[in-house]
Amino acid sequence: TDEIMQQEIRPLVAVDIIEQLHRQFAILSGGRGKDGAPIITFPEFAGFSDIPDEDFLNVVTYLTSIPSLEAASIGFIIIIDRRRDKWSAVKASLTRIAGAFPGNLQLVFVLRPSRFIQRTIADIGIKLYRDDFKMKVPIIMLNSVSDLHGYIDKSQLTRELGGTLEYGHSQWIHHRTAIENFAMTVKTTAQMLQTFGTDLAETELPNDVQCTEELLSAHTDHHSKLKDELKLAVKQGATLLTCIREPVTRSANSKLSPDELENVATVERLLAQLDETEKAFDQFWTKHHLKLEQCLQLRHFEHDFREVKLALDNLMEGQAGFTDIGDSVTRVEHLLREQKQLEEKGQEPLEKAQSLALHGEQLIQNNHYAVDSIRPKCVELRRICDDFTNETKKKYDILGKSLELHKQLDKASQWCEAGIYLLASQAVDKCQSQEGAETALVEIEKFLVTAKEHQLSNPKEFYNQFDMILTPEIKANAQRILQKLEDVQEMFDKRQVSLKKLAAKQTRPVQPVAPHPESSPKRASPKITRPAGVGRPRTAAFRYTPMFCPNSRKTFLLLCMLCCTVGKHYNFPPFFSFSHIINELIETERVYVEELQSIIEGYASEMDNPNLVHLIPSALQNKKEILFGNLPEIYEFHNRIFLKEIENCIENPELLARCFLKRKEDLQIYEKYCQNKPRSEALWRQCGDSIFFQECQRKLDHKLSLDAYLLKPVQRITKYQLLLKEMLKCSKNSEGTAELEEALATMLDIIKSVNDSMHQIAITGYEGDVSELGKLLMQGSFNVWTDHKKGHNKVKDLARFKPMQRHLFLYTKMLLFCKKREENTDGHEKTASYSFKNSLKMSTVGITENVKGDNKKFEIWYNGREEVYIIQASSVELKNTWISEIRKVLTGQLEACR
Repeated sequence: TDEIMQQEIRPLVAVDIIEQLHRQFAILSGGRGKDGAPIITFPEFAGFSDIPDEDFLNVVTYLTSIPSLEAASIGFIIIIDRRRDKWSAVKASLTRIAGAFPGNLQLVFVLRPSRFIQRTIADIGIKLYRDDFKMKVPIIMLNSVSDLHGYIDKSQLTRELGGTLEYGHSQWIHHRTAIENFAMTVKTTAQMLQTFGTDLAETELPNDVQCTEELLSAHTDHHSKLKDELKLAVKQGATLLTCIREPVTRSANSKLSPDELENVATVERLLAQLDETEKAFDQFWTKHHLKLEQCLQLRHFEHDFREVKLALDNLMEGQAGFTDIGDSVTRVEHLLREQKQLEEKGQEPLEKAQSLALHGEQLIQNNHYAVDSIRPKCVELRRICDDFTNETKKKYDILGKSLELHKQLDKASQWCEAGIYLLASQAVDKCQSQEGAETALVEIEKFLVTAKEHQLSNPKEFYNQFDMILTPEIKANAQRILQKLEDVQEMFDKRQVSLKKLAAKQTRPVQPVAPHPESSPKRASPKITRPAGVGRPRTAAFRYTPMFCPNSRKTFLLLCMLCCTVGKHYNFPPFFSFSHIINELIETERVYVEELQSIIEGYASEMDNPNLVHLIPSALQNKKEILFGNLPEIYEFHNRIFLKEIENCIENPELLARCFLKRKEDLQIYEKYCQNKPRSEALWRQCGDSIFFQECQRKLDHKLSLDAYLLKPVQRITKYQLLLKEMLKCSKNSEGTAELEEALATMLDIIKSVNDSMHQIAITGYEGDVSELGKLLMQGSFNVWTDHKKGHNKVKDLARFKPMQRHLFLYTKMLLFCKKREENTDGHEKTASYSFKNSLKMSTVGITENVKGDNKKFEIWYNGREEVYIIQASSVELKNTWISEIRKVLTGQLEACR
C-alpha cells in the first residue's frame, strides 16, 4: 500500500497511448451538441470486440479528459456507427461503453446496421436487451445519418456522418502531443527557475573579491542559459498556436471547432503562465544580481579600505615618532623640512582615503545593503585624515614656536655678546674726559634701547608664551641666556654709574675698570629682584638658577584632579550639620541651573543664530540634538520644578527625602542623557576646536570649554547620592531616617540604571530589538562553561576546562550572553563593546543554585538540561544577587501562568 501511495499520480497523455489512439476506434472530433455537449464518435471498427479492456478504458478516459470541465459537466454525446456491422457488434459496443465509460453521459445515438435482416434483429434486440445495458440515458436507434441530422447540426459532424466538420485524426494526435509537450516544457522550465531561485536565495555571500567575482559570473551564466530556455519555450508555444490556428489563417470561411478553440485557450494560458514566471524570475534575478554586484562593490571597498588603512597607519606611526622639536635654529629648520616631506608623502594616501570615503558615501546613497559596515569605515577614514591634518598643523605650530624661541634666544645671546664687546671696546683713557664719558654714555644708551626688541626682560611672560614647548633642555638653555642678560644688564648699570661720575667733572677722577667678558661684578645689582629663597653664587658669571620648582606643574594638576573628583572619597568636613548640607545642596543646585542655562543660551541657541552660521563646521550642521542630547529637558525640570521644591525644604528639612522620592521617575531623564554622551563626545572631538565654540566661550567669559560643562549632569546625579549619604550620617536614628534611606536607594537605583543602560547601548550583533526584552535587571562579567548533550564528547570535555569570558545581560524576558571587546577610539581611552553570542528565553530556563566544588558557581539550564551553562561569579555575594534576581523572574512567570 505504501509503495502505491508513493507512486507519482499523473493524468494520461497522448504519448502514453499513442498506438491505441492511432487505431481510431474512438475519436473526439471537436463537434458539440445543441447545448454544447462534447461528441465522442465510435466509428466503424472491425476488431472493436478484440480491443483489450485496458486499451479501451485508457482511450475513453483520455478523450473525456480533454474538454473543459464546463463542457464535460453538460454530459457527453456518444455516436456509435455500426451501419456496416451486425447486431452483435452493436450489442458489444453498448455493453462495453455502459460498463467502462468514465464520463457523464447525456445521449447515445446508434446508427443501426443498414442490411434489412440485421436492422430487424437490431430493432428486436434493443427492445429485449435495453435494460441489460444499464444505461441511465436514452439510447436512440437511427436508420441513417439524415435521422442523426435531426438531433445534431451538420456543422458539428464529420464528413463520415454527413457533416461539414473538418477532422484529421493524425493532425489531431499531432496537436494533442504538441500541446502536452509544451505544457510539460512550461512545467519543467518553471521548476528549473524555482530551483535556481532557491539556490540563489540560499547562497552565502563570499568574503573576498575573487570568490564574489566567480560567484557572480557563475550565476550570470546560469541565468543566461535559463533565459535561453525560456525563449525556446515561448517560441515553441507561439509555433504551436500558429499551427492550431492554421485553418482559419488559410481560409477566411473556416472556423475552429470548440475543441480547437479550447486548445488555443490552453496554449495561450500556458504562454501567459510562462510570461508571468519569466517576469517573477526577472524581478527576483534583478534583486539578486544587484545584491551580488553590491557584494562585489563591498568586497572591493573592504579590500581598498585595508590597503588604505595600512598606509594611513604607517603614516600616523611615522608622525607619532616625529616628537623632536629641535634645540637650535638649524635643527628646527631641518625638522620643518622633514615635516614638509612627511606631509607631501602623506598626500597620496590621504587623497586615496578621501576618495574611498566619498565612494563609500556614494554606495550608502545608492541604498547599499551593507550601510552599517560601510559608514563606520568612512567615518574612520575621515577621522584618520582629520587626525593627520590636525596633528600636522599642531606639529607646524610647535615647530614654528620652537623656531621663534630659538631665534629669540640666539638674538638675545648675540645681543649679550655685542654688549660685552661694546663694554670691552670702550678705551679707558678716552673715558677720563667729560666729552669721552658722555660719548660712551650715549653709545651705551643707544645699545640698551635695542634690548626691548628681544622681549626677554620678563621671565614670567617668556615662560607663558612658550610653555607648551619648554622641555628641560630648552628651559635650561633659556635660563642660562636669561641669566646672561641679567649679568650683562648689571654690567651696563655699573658702567653707566662710573661714566656719569666722570661726566660730572669730579675733582678727583675715578678710574673705572673695564670688565672682562668672562667675569661679572661681585655685588648683586639692586635692580634685579629674585624669589625668596633662591640665591645665586657670584663667582660664576652665567650660572643657571632655577626660577620655580620643577614639580610645581605636576602638583597643580594633581590638586585639580583631587578637587574635581566626585566619588566615594568625597566627604564633608566633620563639623557640617544637616542644615549645612541642605544649604550646600540648594546653593550648588542654583549654580547648576545657572550653568545649564548659560550652556543652552550661550551655545545651543547660538547654533541657530544666522550671524554665526558661517562659523559652524559642516560636521556640526543639524547635529545640535546629538551634541547637547536632552540637556534642555534637564534644565526645564530643574529650573521649573526641582530647584523650587528643594528651596521649600530650607524651613522643613525633613521634606527633602520626599522630593527625591516624588521625582524618581523625572530623574530618569539622566539615563537618556548618559546614553547619548558617547555620540556627543565623538562629535565634540571632531568639532571642538572650531572658531564657533571659541567665540561662544569668549562671549560667556567661561574659563572652561563646553565639554567640561557637558559633564555637569553626570557629576550632578552622582553628587545627589553623596549629599544624601552625608545627610543620613547626620540623622542616624532620628525622624525621617527611613525616608532618607529610601531616597538614597532611589538615587543609587537611578545611577545603576544609567550605568546599565550605558552598557546596554554597547551591545552589537543582536538582530532583535533589545527594548522588547523587558527591563534590564542585571549585567556583569562571568566565567562561563557550557555542557551540551548534543555534540562530540571531546568538545564537551574540553569546554569544561576552558571557561569563556562572557558579559551577561539579564532582562525580564531574555538572558543575553555577550563577549566584551575593548577598542581605542580616536586615540582616546578604551571603550567597551559587547558582541552578542547567544540568548536564552527566561520562560524556558531553569536554575541550579549550587554547584559542587565551588560556592561561586551556579547553573542555568535550557530545555530539560539539553543545554547547561555553568556560571562562575567573582564573589559569593555577586552570585547570590544574580540568583535572587533570576528567582524573582522565574517566580513572576509562574505566578503569571497561574
